[in-house]
Amino acid sequence: MNFSQKAFSLLQYPLPQHALSRLTGMFARCENAWVKNTLINAFISHFKVDMSQALEPDPSAYATFNHFFTRALKADARPLGEGILSPADGTLSQYGRLQAGQLVQAKGHTYSAQTLLGGDTKLAEEFINGSFATVYLSPRDYHRVHMPITGTLRDMIYVPGRLFSVNQATANYVPGLFARNERLVCIFDTEQGPMAMVLVGAMIVAAIETVWSGQVTPLARQPQRMQFGHPVILEKGVEMGRFSLGSTVVMCFANPVSFEAFTPGTMVQMGQTLGDYEG
Repeated sequence: MNFSQKAFSLLQYPLPQHALSRLTGMFARCENAWVKNTLINAFISHFKVDMSQALEPDPSAYATFNHFFTRALKADARPLGEGILSPADGTLSQYGRLQAGQLVQAKGHTYSAQTLLGGDTKLAEEFINGSFATVYLSPRDYHRVHMPITGTLRDMIYVPGRLFSVNQATANYVPGLFARNERLVCIFDTEQGPMAMVLVGAMIVAAIETVWSGQVTPLARQPQRMQFGHPVILEKGVEMGRFSLGSTVVMCFANPVSFEAFTPGTMVQMGQTLGDYEG
């Protein structure tokens, strides 16, 4: 047992997670030049952020810390591979087949697709024999989320929850972490069947956005299902959303996926091939 990781996880239970996140969001949206430049430069220095790939490499050119954090990259920074793509830069923490509707969170820890997807039994049944992949975005990573394959939005479900930090420590010691935190569930219909893109909130994540609806968190304390009067069709590789301060993307595929031979914990980049559908 790692006592420091366990202590870090346990200390988060009594914290006012949402209040801390809202306070962080206020600073992240601040347009005062001294405040935002101090935050951006300190962040770049501490996390060793590579600005050479940014479309705007000058840190002082960003209007707020949030604009810096969700910065665009140069057009050739992330070439697209074949098959199913990584939706973001980050760590491929876990991947594989769902076992009786269960996903792996960390070694020895699983959680249910039904809970992850907001408690909808019928929806969860669509993925019961499928596959999943989880990508954790660290603070230094590019924080826009892209489509792993082409899809048409069917449904969007906001699920309220806690805001535990998302990292290896909490994955090891907070049961059902990804199905416990606030999250946005986006269901897409694809040529290979349904796909769920779950954007998971975390401590100091001020908001989650999508390209078709803008900011969608934080909302009310009850799950909210949102549908749109016009079709939202997103091509493979295009942006679908972003985190204002980082977190995790969990992908669920209704049909089995044959993944590349990754080791859980491998660093991946947006656009990198993760695998392809079996058969």
